[in-house]
Amino acid sequence: MFYIALKMLMGDRAKYIGLLMGISFTAFLVTFAASYFAGFMTRGFSLVSENSSADVWVMDPAVDSVELTTNMPGSALERVRGVEGVRYAVPLTLGDVDVRFPNGRFQSFQVIGVDDATLAGAPILIDGTSPKVLRAPDAVIVDPGGSSGKMQTPLLKEDQWPHDGVHLNAPTRELMAGDELLVNGHRIVVAGRSKTIPRFPPRPLIYTTYSNATRILPAESNVLTFVMVSKQPGISAQQLAHRIQQTTGLRARTTDEFKEDTVRWYLINSEDVGDMVAMLILAMTVGFGVAGVMLYMFTYENLKQYAVLKAMGASRRLLLTMIFVQVGICALLGTGIGLGLCAIIGEMVATVGFPFRMMWFTPFFGALGVMIVSLTAAVISVRPVLKLEPGVVFAGR
Repeated sequence: MFYIALKMLMGDRAKYIGLLMGISFTAFLVTFAASYFAGFMTRGFSLVSENSSADVWVMDPAVDSVELTTNMPGSALERVRGVEGVRYAVPLTLGDVDVRFPNGRFQSFQVIGVDDATLAGAPILIDGTSPKVLRAPDAVIVDPGGSSGKMQTPLLKEDQWPHDGVHLNAPTRELMAGDELLVNGHRIVVAGRSKTIPRFPPRPLIYTTYSNATRILPAESNVLTFVMVSKQPGISAQQLAHRIQQTTGLRARTTDEFKEDTVRWYLINSEDVGDMVAMLILAMTVGFGVAGVMLYMFTYENLKQYAVLKAMGASRRLLLTMIFVQVGICALLGTGIGLGLCAIIGEMVATVGFPFRMMWFTPFFGALGVMIVSLTAAVISVRPVLKLEPGVVFAGR
């Protein structure tokens, strides 16, 4: 009977292909939406990911994500260093500045100030040069941060710092070592370029020493954003975070906890989560519409065949099993096609900076979406078969 069910399914090529397309679209779009979510969540806490040596992150009690921060007094660093179980603690400051390029154009950058002594938090340059270049006067490392075309400086010398006004339409090139920029009236020199984990939302980055960051950032009484803590042997990160929080009154989170906090913050505050939900609803609606209509039409047009089988002694349960076998085969093939397309297209869009990351759970969501759509379509389609009376069907020939 199962063989007959498959022959019936594949006998009508147009509806069979339409059914496969509807299910494949559902699998593709649900998986793509889940992968997009995983991608921008991963980029959302990229600052934490690229500082894997930090066991505990200490911050102002009101801070619950990397994206929305406020600074602490500088004394917080010494208070954290005095907590038992702390191996070492280093400062990290974040700030946003408008950078003036030599042709007069300006661009917003995020400044990341790392510890002067250890340079903990500094990136590796793309040419393999040591981050120690930051110890040169006014030195910075620039990073695209997932952005594109935002680090362009004039190509020609005559367009750099001109005396006759801005040269906004001058030909440009990418920033490189030795280029000069202006930040809040302070000169900075590009010591090199890095390519760390892209940010979400994308934004160009400036890495520099903590002391240099306090000089170029807008003046304010507090400049310490985070304290990155490494634990001593014999104590867990959770225990140390609890101890720091109890001793200092500051918020202390392990690396994994801080990532979870950031994901939760994005879920509550980011508009991109709404876009992802809308994409899922669209995928489920279109998939259900196509699969449901095609399967219902296929079942309805084959009522005579089902009537013959029922007249020959096939039970209602067997007929329903045949329909669910047909749906199951389409769901299996459609899921495979949809996941394959998602992997191929995802790799293509990832190369142009789209936050796509196909993690272990994203195909699961795609398969779950297909299962919901397929089962719903099957339940609707079995209604004519359940009401089937062979005599009535044959009388209407």
